[in-house]
Amino acid sequence: MTREGDAPTGNDLRRDAARGREEAARRLLEAWRGEVEAAALYELIAQRQTDPQRAEILRRIAAAEVGHRHRLEERMRALGVAVPDPATVKLSPWQRLQARVAPIERLLAAREAAEIDEIDDRYVRPTGDEETDRLLHGIRAEERSHSMAVEEFLAGSGPPQNEGRAGGPRSRLELILGRERWHQRGSGWISGAIYGANDGLAAVFGIVTGVSGATGESHFVLTAGLAGAIASALSMAVGALLAERSEIEVAAASLEQERREIAVHPEEEVEELALFYQLKGLDAASAQELAERQAADPDALLQALASEELGHARVERGNPALTALSAGVSTGVGAMVPVLPFFFMAGAGALVAAGIVSLVAHFAVGAAKSLFTLRGWWSSGLEMTIAGVVVGGATYAIGLFLG
Repeated sequence: MTREGDAPTGNDLRRDAARGREEAARRLLEAWRGEVEAAALYELIAQRQTDPQRAEILRRIAAAEVGHRHRLEERMRALGVAVPDPATVKLSPWQRLQARVAPIERLLAAREAAEIDEIDDRYVRPTGDEETDRLLHGIRAEERSHSMAVEEFLAGSGPPQNEGRAGGPRSRLELILGRERWHQRGSGWISGAIYGANDGLAAVFGIVTGVSGATGESHFVLTAGLAGAIASALSMAVGALLAERSEIEVAAASLEQERREIAVHPEEEVEELALFYQLKGLDAASAQELAERQAADPDALLQALASEELGHARVERGNPALTALSAGVSTGVGAMVPVLPFFFMAGAGALVAAGIVSLVAHFAVGAAKSLFTLRGWWSSGLEMTIAGVVVGGATYAIGLFLG
């Protein structure tokens, strides 16, 4: 054993080096796994992206993650660490489902937050192996540039240029867009179906428990539950239909307003498109040339501006009938869950069965919501279940009091 103040012996140095290699191997494997997962996630998100330029940005980020993986593998081989097969690292089924249906902006924001945590944990702390530390610090700097690229992507542009100069592309573009406050974006019908099931289930579960507490008569509960389920489904379907039609009308109005802007202020619209291209990484001259080529065809200019400003190139983004059908059916299905036991049972047994199936359904709907909120499915489902217990208990107590 080396006493304090004594020079380290050869054995001490060898032990320190061995510990450094072990820690380096552990951190390299951890970082390697993270790079494989990140590349797979970015590639899945890129497949959903309808804008070719934005999809290409995501694929470049995914390719950079693959490059990081290769550099990590080289260092692992130098240390004698076995390199696993990347095919053994897979996203969980839940992660893959989230990547395919969750809002892209929310997925990227969550990925960015996760990468910041990974940078602080995996790439900053020294391992005890100098060569490995240099590699991890180099990858850390590149990961931070990826984080900036994702931030710009979420802002609707590529890497910024000349942002420090007064009157640069970003400030001039914001000045133009400040006069155009009619841009709107929509949402998907899948999330609407899940939230419809949530609303129908919660509302009718409250009706069932409340009427049970007030009357104790199963036929009253069945009548009230059926009426509530039908009313909830029809109300949700009509509301979804009107909302989707309003979105399409707003999008059409936005496109028509953009068409008028091109007719009245063509030079400003060309400058606006050129500024968008500059924010995507083109130099000013190339951006201006590209925008002017687009301006030669007014329809092409309109589609380009609509894609950049409105997030879509066509007005026909939604299907009101499909949206209304999914919202109405999902709400009706969710609303019927608490009512079903009363078709086959009566009295306290029916109420207990309704409570059990309803709380199970609450958990399932809460877990499904996590596909869009990106929370853990277990915590989201449990939260929804607790909410169901509170609603059911409160309405039952109110029913008892009123009865």
